[in-house]
Amino acid sequence: MDHGRPVTSATRTLSASALRDRLSNLTTSPLRPVVALQELHTSIDYVPTKIPRKRRLQTMVVAAWSTLLIYSIFFFLMLCSVPPLWPFLAMYVVWILWIDKSPENGMRLSPWFRSLKIWKYFAEYYPASCECDLPADRPYVFGYHPHGWGALATFATEATGFSLAFPGIQPHLLTLANNFNVPFYREIIMSLGINSVSRRSCSNILKRGAGQAITIVVGGAAESLCARPGTADLTLKRRLGFIKVAIQHGADLVPVFSFGENDIYQQMPNERGTTIYAMQKKFQSMFGFTLPLFHGRGLLNYNLGLMPYRRRIVSVIGRPIHIEQCDRPTIEEVTRVQMLYIEELTRIWNTYKDDFAKSRTRELSIID
Repeated sequence: MDHGRPVTSATRTLSASALRDRLSNLTTSPLRPVVALQELHTSIDYVPTKIPRKRRLQTMVVAAWSTLLIYSIFFFLMLCSVPPLWPFLAMYVVWILWIDKSPENGMRLSPWFRSLKIWKYFAEYYPASCECDLPADRPYVFGYHPHGWGALATFATEATGFSLAFPGIQPHLLTLANNFNVPFYREIIMSLGINSVSRRSCSNILKRGAGQAITIVVGGAAESLCARPGTADLTLKRRLGFIKVAIQHGADLVPVFSFGENDIYQQMPNERGTTIYAMQKKFQSMFGFTLPLFHGRGLLNYNLGLMPYRRRIVSVIGRPIHIEQCDRPTIEEVTRVQMLYIEELTRIWNTYKDDFAKSRTRELSIID
């Protein structure tokens, strides 16, 4: 068997000499950074070191709310790592899943918690505002458009002065029932007057009579997939459930359009027919919500992260549509009220678009 040439001192010396020659030919110029990383670094718009304290606090409050759900889950899991707490945590889980019916009764609202100054910082981050006059002698169903954060500032806190603008009206922002299965997080959102969007929850609140109000983000998860800066595509054509609820309880229907809501995030292209859109819709059908592939700003920069951009949001509360109570409304009656609702929503857009939607790329569009 041939084992090759034997290694001698001469071959070793030759190899060492060749290696020294090659090393001596190397240049002493510094290594050049990767171009892509260098370009990324230069494209990031970092936050200046000198920022007013008030703006810092606004950013911190929004960042805290953005991650509250995650931190609530993490805190619960941390407590689960302490064996002496297991009996108490087990009782708490049983209470959440099978005993506590507060998310459907709207009984946990805390005026004190809604009035904390942190919510003022939250609203001023955008800022948000509202305008309209509503008497407190009847119940109301607010339909909020488009899907977004302004509903929290306007209807779940006193940051925009809701109780001062509409004395005697107690608002309840409604959200998915799954949110009330998250330990600790559920207690916080219920203190803000946020409740389940189930039909039973709507009925329990509205049947308490005059001054009770629910706010439904009508477009929901499907509308969030169409949210892009400069657009106003509302998922509304086939959304008749909230109108039927209003008719059954004799609650006046109030359209709310929030200008600037779609400008606080950028979203990856996901037009209908693409694989991304199909996957998002599949996820929605399985879990009841979807995950838009969005991005915004960061805590220490203005153009890279998952926090919303600091954009002005103006929530315009429209004229109420008076509703006659009917236990079993016909589809013709529901459709008639929907047409009145869309007309008022369109009036709001046409009246205020030149003031609050100057950077729009197209006009209001009612889809699905």
